[in-house]
Amino acid sequence: MSQIEHQVHSIGPEVAGSRIFKFIAFLYGIAAYVVFFVTILYAIGFVMGLVVPKTIDTGTATPPFEAIIVNLLLMALFAIQHSVMARQGFKAWWTQFVPRPVERSTYVLLASLSLLLLFWQWRPLPAVIWEVQNPDLAVTVVTLAFAGWVLVFTSTFIINHFELFGLHQVTNHLVGKEAEAPRFKTPLLYKFVRHPIYLGFIIAFWAAPVMTAGHLLFAVVTTLYIFVGIALEERDLVALFGDEYRQYKQRVSMLIPWRRTV
Repeated sequence: MSQIEHQVHSIGPEVAGSRIFKFIAFLYGIAAYVVFFVTILYAIGFVMGLVVPKTIDTGTATPPFEAIIVNLLLMALFAIQHSVMARQGFKAWWTQFVPRPVERSTYVLLASLSLLLLFWQWRPLPAVIWEVQNPDLAVTVVTLAFAGWVLVFTSTFIINHFELFGLHQVTNHLVGKEAEAPRFKTPLLYKFVRHPIYLGFIIAFWAAPVMTAGHLLFAVVTTLYIFVGIALEERDLVALFGDEYRQYKQRVSMLIPWRRTV
């Protein structure tokens, strides 16, 4: 075994269970969450063109073809990282090297960093596709976009916001509490649509009073990625919960609440 392998595999139960590691893991989880929280706030400003220094429609002007290629590569980097690291097979391999209590925090941190890279290197495509001229209607569209972001945040808190972003795991590890076995539940909004978080993102990305070519590219690609992500996520959920999730799929619609709930 090489020196590097020895050092990696030395993070075993004895080290992971030590008080100092628990405290370091807890601080790491907090740091990862702070980075995520800053990133998601910046994302709101980036997409909506508010407050932040660089938005989806600002930045260095580049030829359209170059801008499209760079933007697609940036979105592909995020999509690959976000999807691959969420798969159970990858987690089983990954946790040989990353202690399980900080696995989720590491995932959240890397996803946040890939998004920050996208914001930083995004190339604007300022050609206007549509523009809402009526001021009242424009305000309505902006309000709808904010409602999309509110739906995103609300949906995460309904299912367990802090577990979703890693704080729950490092806190449990700090106090020596065993993680509970996953339970299938459908609280509140999840009784009407299976993926209210994704629905919120779609609304937030598409509700734009001024839609530029760059914003449209972002909205189209992220929406397509959301549908791919749903397919991968639901495959994992069926593998985990079996018929319970299959029945849920039959009973509740994916994104648009058109089915009758029971």
